Amino acid sequence: MNPERKTPERRSRKARRTRDSLAQAAFELVLDRGLRNVTVEEIAEHADVDRRTFSRYFTSKEAAVLDPLRGDGDRINDALRARPADEPPLTAYRRAVLDWLEDPEAQAWHRRPRIFDLLVVAEEEPTLYAAFHHIRVDAQEDSVAIVAERLGVDPRLDIRPAVTVAAGAGALLAAQAAWVRGGQPDALPRLVGQAFDALCGELLTQRPAGPAPHSTTEGNAPS
Repeated sequence: MNPERKTPERRSRKARRTRDSLAQAAFELVLDRGLRNVTVEEIAEHADVDRRTFSRYFTSKEAAVLDPLRGDGDRINDALRARPADEPPLTAYRRAVLDWLEDPEAQAWHRRPRIFDLLVVAEEEPTLYAAFHHIRVDAQEDSVAIVAERLGVDPRLDIRPAVTVAAGAGALLAAQAAWVRGGQPDALPRLVGQAFDALCGELLTQRPAGPAPHSTTEGNAPS
């Protein structure tokens, strides 16, 4: 090892450990006690650092507790880059998501302890949900760039990459919401498959069954 690089690398490892320690402390405290019952000072104390150190790594307790989810968008995007170049964009996005779900080393949400519980809390806490939305947006911006590169287009001039990612990410978000509200921690892969099936097939070809029973259109209005 180059002696000149040894100290920066050591500092980098230490910084990573500190960040992980803070994120783990936030994760455990919030899931055990609830977001509103945990302060930044308590997270820092639990990680054996001071408040100033916390602020070097995170802007809020919401950002800290959600840090374990930040890498999942990167994992999906890595899988998207690796998909065959001749796959249609939406198919490539779908299979990238499935690759992430099926890879034991990637530890997708249904394989990781208490991530289901974290997403339940995120559905209930507006500030946590908003912070999670920002994480998703960051990942989707990278996805748009990857799809644009696959298509050989400029995403500022061609809308197709943004439409592809919005559709695919929307299917994943719908599956996530159904997963959390359904209370079945092992059901995520099945729900993701159903969401993409609906997006790519049923919603494009299936005719509506007719107005819902509560419709107030003229034909169903009471006389």
